[in-house]
Amino acid sequence: MLLSDVVFQPEDPAHDPEIEEINAEAFGPARFTRAAHCIREGGPHERALSFVALHRSKVVASVRLTRIIAGEGRGLLLGPLAVRPDYKNRGIGKNLVRISVEAAREAGWGVVLLVGDEPYYGPLGFKQVPPGQLLMPRPVNPKRLLACELTEGALSALQGMVMHAAAAERIDEAPALTAAPEKIS
Repeated sequence: MLLSDVVFQPEDPAHDPEIEEINAEAFGPARFTRAAHCIREGGPHERALSFVALHRSKVVASVRLTRIIAGEGRGLLLGPLAVRPDYKNRGIGKNLVRISVEAAREAGWGVVLLVGDEPYYGPLGFKQVPPGQLLMPRPVNPKRLLACELTEGALSALQGMVMHAAAAERIDEAPALTAAPEKIS
């Protein structure tokens, strides 16, 4: 199989079962304990910026982008990126990353964040986030927190705790307490 035999296209809801199967195969049950998964649980991913790789109409790889917020900054979280074992080391994953990052750029996003290995993602434009700039909801090796800045200054706007943008919107919309709660005796 050659890379030219693979079709790359936007994700469709019909792909969801195969994508879940690929992610389970790639990451196992531990995927539910990871910091990035905790963020993704906060709301939906951006289907228009998420892509699949098809070989003979079968999903063999996928990548998703999810809206995030940290401080005053907005961006996208890349992941999960997963490729079926029989299709690894053929450039499919890297091509999916390139396609999704370019779609994010065209849609006007300023930065894409991920948790991953710099030797893999570095050639695709990702660099280590300055230590201490961002906090994840669960422990992450700071050397694995990477960003691809699509607009100059977009990364520096991301400060503090990273969360799903929809979760942040729900927090902002929550009614504030106007008086101290009564003590129960």
